[in-house]
Amino acid sequence: MKKSKNIIAVFFIALAFSCSKDILDKEPQSGFSAQGFYKTSSDAQAGVNGIYDAVQSTFSLNFSFWGEGRADAVNTNHSGDPLLLQQNTLNKTMNSARWNNLYETISRANYAIKYVPSVFEEDTEFGLQLVGQARALRALSYFYAVRVWGDVPLILEPYESVEQELFIAKTDKDVVLDQVIEDLIFASQNCRESFGGERDRLLITQGSAYGLLTQVYMWRGNYEAAIAAADKVLNNSLYSLVSINDWSKIFSTGFSNESVFEIGYDETQTNNLRILYAIGSDSHFFPSENFRASFEEDDLRQDLIYDVTQEEPKKIWKFFGQGFDDESADPSAQNIVMIRLADIMLLKAEAHNQLGQVAQALSLLNTIRNRAGLPELNEAEAVDMYGDLESALLHERSIELSFEGHRWFDLVRTGKAVEVMGPINGLADEANFVWPIHEDALNRNPNLEQNGFY
Repeated sequence: MKKSKNIIAVFFIALAFSCSKDILDKEPQSGFSAQGFYKTSSDAQAGVNGIYDAVQSTFSLNFSFWGEGRADAVNTNHSGDPLLLQQNTLNKTMNSARWNNLYETISRANYAIKYVPSVFEEDTEFGLQLVGQARALRALSYFYAVRVWGDVPLILEPYESVEQELFIAKTDKDVVLDQVIEDLIFASQNCRESFGGERDRLLITQGSAYGLLTQVYMWRGNYEAAIAAADKVLNNSLYSLVSINDWSKIFSTGFSNESVFEIGYDETQTNNLRILYAIGSDSHFFPSENFRASFEEDDLRQDLIYDVTQEEPKKIWKFFGQGFDDESADPSAQNIVMIRLADIMLLKAEAHNQLGQVAQALSLLNTIRNRAGLPELNEAEAVDMYGDLESALLHERSIELSFEGHRWFDLVRTGKAVEVMGPINGLADEANFVWPIHEDALNRNPNLEQNGFY
């Protein structure tokens, strides 16, 4: 996608939702007087674009550090955060312990949530759609904050006056998740069903709100609600599984029918996928021996995920295409797929299994296995191979969703983190599941307390 160099001009002369590249424009929106800025629908759109911009920065690297770095599918030869995460020696000065970008996203969302309605007549559809997107992106940010740090400050108003409380203490994580769900329900009711074309993958739609709700409900163990939200995604005509021949294109090309929500990047607004995974011995992470040994025979995904020709494979080429061999450390232009249909299907399968609905769980599991060229499993075979059906589902997620930022959260969510990671790095205490709060946040806010383990 080509971009205009005059970002301000693009924001203010483009028609609302004129093209998907709008959300890639990177002009901060949180440093202005909101009262004076939000005057027209174009201003409102620009404010929401600024939230997507902050999301780009937040997840460029951290989607992997937070979701993969502490889990068992990766290994590293690097110092710094990759090594600290792998060894489980987290500390308050590591970069991934910073929540600055998340709270920048939240700040921009709070401005939009407050001031976008002032631009429109009450209950105007376009205004509600914009607020829905802002609330969903705020929810996404708080969902990550809770999973990474546990209790975190809950801020729902923009900071506009010295009379406001600046030093916000932590809020119980369950209260934060209640707000996450409230925001996502609003988004699911007020966002558009479809924008058409690439925008259906880049912008928050009703489907992506329901997809995120599925993830949140599963994190909380609310299986009935997770199934109901997942059904809204599975029954949405926007989404369908791609064939195995097109599986790599989900990531290397983007905008596939399987994608529910992805963060958009291009040659100008880039991310760290190559640095994370693709540049051989210099990349942050490479496939662990445990991960490579976990594939079933004849799984068609294996040589689409990493370089199987090497005795000690270093390249993860899932995001760039089979045979990708460019070891340049240049930033990447590929989108980061945050939610896709296979993820939601496997979460729904887990929920059914937790409710004793084995047939429904197996049907969803076998749909994903069939695409990968693997035989269907019945319950007895799943138990024989993996110990129980829950473990079979978790294993399937570890392969299908490998390196996409789910594995660590899956281990914590299912209570498997100590069992899996303890023999690898000594993880033994549930209080250690969260990250330390970065020392900069503690120094700036006297009302913050460090997480107990640290």
